[in-house]
Amino acid sequence: MPTWGIVLIVIAVILVAAIIALYFVGRKAQKKQDEQQEMLNANKQTVSMLVIDKKKMKLKEAGLPAVVVEQAPKIMRGAKLPIIKAKVGPQILSLICDEKIFEAVPVKKEVKAVVSGIYVMDVKGLHGKTEAAPVKKKGFFRRAVEAAQEKAGAKPLK
Repeated sequence: MPTWGIVLIVIAVILVAAIIALYFVGRKAQKKQDEQQEMLNANKQTVSMLVIDKKKMKLKEAGLPAVVVEQAPKIMRGAKLPIIKAKVGPQILSLICDEKIFEAVPVKKEVKAVVSGIYVMDVKGLHGKTEAAPVKKKGFFRRAVEAAQEKAGAKPLK
């Protein structure tokens, strides 16, 4: 058997082993995420809060309790998270917001929020509806692609 055939077989075996390992690691991570979601849902409560400010900040700079920063994985300490500063009752708190709803959170408005610990899971307007997320401005590349597609008569991208 030629040497290139042996090389291809070795590469194929390595790829199959990597795919199998990723499958099991993914299943384990999915189970862990499901358990965490169950715990969040078990501890959730609805509170009324006045949202003062919202930003994406690093965990260290967010003003969260020291216990939270210490318990966070080292990778997460440098990552930027969506943080909301809100007045809940007489206290001003820094809360971590869900990435999916961060853009829809109105600033300087009173809202009802579903909170689990320091994690904001959902936000509903207290007086009227919460505003929809602002439409993002199209970038140069997106506009150029759409213009080229219009000239070619193709369907535009969404």
